[in-house]
Amino acid sequence: MRLILLGAPGAGKGTVAKLLTKVDGSVQISTGDILRAAVKEGTDLGKKAKAFMNAGDLVPDELIMDIMGERLLADDCKAGFLLDGFPRTIPQAEALKVLLEKLSITLDAAVNLNVPRDVILDRLTTRRTCTDCGAIYNVKSNPPKEEGKCDACGGPVVQRDDETEEAISKRLDVFNEQTAPLVGFYEKESLLLDINATSSDEVVKQITASTK
Repeated sequence: MRLILLGAPGAGKGTVAKLLTKVDGSVQISTGDILRAAVKEGTDLGKKAKAFMNAGDLVPDELIMDIMGERLLADDCKAGFLLDGFPRTIPQAEALKVLLEKLSITLDAAVNLNVPRDVILDRLTTRRTCTDCGAIYNVKSNPPKEEGKCDACGGPVVQRDDETEEAISKRLDVFNEQTAPLVGFYEKESLLLDINATSSDEVVKQITASTK
């Protein structure tokens, strides 16, 4: 599968991507991961990205697309790829379209994961993260065995600053302003697959059935 996963923060893009990788060996790709990898490996593009990151600036779209182009040509992408949360804006979507055409890569779909706002708020405000190993818990559905302590490494489990109700509401407003228009973009491209994403397992079934 070659998919773009769209959806608001908390819609489950990462969870769905991980489940889909087990279906056909597709690899999950996020801009954060490829930027960190390029910086760690010390590639020419990674060095350029590091300069922006060290200065506290956003990495320009042009540089992100160059790094994305390198990543999509890697051997592990031959089985397929899942773009997790990218593109985020219409200019990025347009640049990605040009890049994929240049690489002769055809997308199967842009999957929009639809989750009601109140469900997202509940998911994220009840989420807790280990500050040491990054393990994720939920105080309702998957709490750590000992409150405030990670099952895996014993590190402190806390609520992230960006996962308070006020912070999440702001993130959702930004998403609706900048990223939601992508739904219209990919609908015009006849690539949009709109799915009720309340259940991650059901989402995977619908995606695999629709992209066969």
